[in-house]
Amino acid sequence: MTSENSSADDARQVWDVVVVGAGPAGASAAYAAAVAGRRVLLLEKAELPRYKTCGGGIIGPSRDSLPPGFELPFRDRVHAVTFSHNGRFTRTRRSKQMLFGLINRPEFDQQLVEHAQKAGAELRTGATVQRVEQHGSAVPDRRTVAVVLQGGETLLAHAVVGADGSASRIGAHVGVKLDQVDLGLEAEIPVPDTVAEDWRGRVLIDWGPMPGSYGWVFPKGDTLTVGVISARGEGAATKRYLEDFIARLGLAGFEPSISSGHLTRCRADDSPLSRGRVLVCGDAAGLLEPWTREGISFALRSGRLAGEWAVRIAEAHDAVDTRRQALNYAFAIKAGLGVEMSVGRRLLLAFERRPGLFHAALTGLRPAWRAFMEITRGSTSLGEMVRGRPMAQRALAALDRRIGLAAPTAAPADGEAGS
Repeated sequence: MTSENSSADDARQVWDVVVVGAGPAGASAAYAAAVAGRRVLLLEKAELPRYKTCGGGIIGPSRDSLPPGFELPFRDRVHAVTFSHNGRFTRTRRSKQMLFGLINRPEFDQQLVEHAQKAGAELRTGATVQRVEQHGSAVPDRRTVAVVLQGGETLLAHAVVGADGSASRIGAHVGVKLDQVDLGLEAEIPVPDTVAEDWRGRVLIDWGPMPGSYGWVFPKGDTLTVGVISARGEGAATKRYLEDFIARLGLAGFEPSISSGHLTRCRADDSPLSRGRVLVCGDAAGLLEPWTREGISFALRSGRLAGEWAVRIAEAHDAVDTRRQALNYAFAIKAGLGVEMSVGRRLLLAFERRPGLFHAALTGLRPAWRAFMEITRGSTSLGEMVRGRPMAQRALAALDRRIGLAAPTAAPADGEAGS
């Protein structure tokens, strides 16, 4: 266990903000609260750095949400995407400008934590949170939350941010509700220089055999990250897809250094984002893009917002002000990330029914490829594209009609919060 404070010191003070989980969401929340000058404690159950199942793609919105001076530890820069439909109809599209970068999560996460520490946050690893309490004997007053660790130690804070992943204990306390759960399987495959050279600067995206599934190859120097994702409940078929995918790529002869799996979870529209003085963000809140299941940018953006509003909640002197700040946090999430998730759900439904249509559009239609490039670079987002471009609105409506989807409710405008 590492700590900049002893347990005795912890027991004597009330932290302004305690953040649970030191992934991208938690580190971003800790940075945002610490840079505002507050006393911040960042708790992580593992020792750092640690491996996370993740493709490691850093798109424009992720890059734009990083702390000032953050140097991205890119393993590769992507200028080309090869698309295939279950191994067939392969086509590569290229861009003169970088589309996105590729990182290894242990390095990236560690660097984010170091930035939070430089801003003033204190880190404690090897600390497993069992529960939080907002009432009872462990809580000295209504402005305080008790964070109970494994072993019984109790820490006190004026606000808590839950960023403890998709199986979040803090999310359970808040009452997070999920309506989409997917299984991702991944292998880190070391390859010889000749193979690595073939992949340099290029990724592969393969639309898979099960509804809503797809696979990817992300090159990272001498290692290829190869993975697939599909709806939970298709475990055996998902495993077969990964095995077939690796064999089809000619990579079956190389031994993976790591093989792992992970469940991703998307929040239901009416899922809460807070309870009292406790906020949730990132995977703990079920915040990710439903179609691609991209989560890093959602973690960074929601983490920053959670840290900023945790500061306001820590300063709140009564339940009314606490509730007002929590509602403002929910508004900020729903007006931005919520709109993107709404569009992503529509795209996933369409993709599940007509993956060939998506493949044909991305490989054969210039506007679709241009939209892909703009979104990955961060010059627009799914929400902005549908909100501000009549052509995109018409295309999405036409797609809805073509596959027989019911007409969706309009996405909330900038001044409205979706539920």
